[in-house]
Amino acid sequence: MSAAVSRKSPAWRPPGDPPGPAVARRACAGTYPSRVSERGTQDGAAAALADVPQIDVTRLRVAIARVSRRLRRHELAGLTPTQLSALATVESAGPLRLGDLAAAERIAPSTLTRLVTALEELGYVERCAVPGDARASTLSISPYGHAALERIRQETTVVLADSLRTLPPDQLSALAAALPALERLAEADPPDPPPIRQIRANQPAAETH
Repeated sequence: MSAAVSRKSPAWRPPGDPPGPAVARRACAGTYPSRVSERGTQDGAAAALADVPQIDVTRLRVAIARVSRRLRRHELAGLTPTQLSALATVESAGPLRLGDLAAAERIAPSTLTRLVTALEELGYVERCAVPGDARASTLSISPYGHAALERIRQETTVVLADSLRTLPPDQLSALAAALPALERLAEADPPDPPPIRQIRANQPAAETH
């Protein structure tokens, strides 16, 4: 384990005022691979996954959610989770136009306007005009906002390090081996959610008595 980390952190004082394995596909006799039947695709997928260790997805989801809640330190800077995410995006990819930030965070323009206003009032971001375009502006993180994110990261690291100290060596080794897979999951773009109509269509009909 790395060097010990102090369990106690000083009070928050910001500066200043302000796809797994490839699926095997079998072509039916006399057809091209691009015209594989749906049944053949399903059989190929089943064969490809036959030797893959089964993962309890619900158990994994719950574990990740619990760790995520434990690591939330956005309240240290007076931020909501959505505001914290947007601020981190501005820090890593800024200066950003408002439309680009909305696309990156997948939020509606009306929600973005309120979010940016709150970050500006807290002094975490600075809005700058775009030369040659009077109606456009970009967002950049302020020194105060950068200090807030650094503080949150330090607090999060301390909390996670304390949690890791409770695990036995064999579980620490398993967690270290799983890091590449977790990183790949974190970097993957989530699929678009299905339309509401499709969700309702897939739900079983209510039983009548």
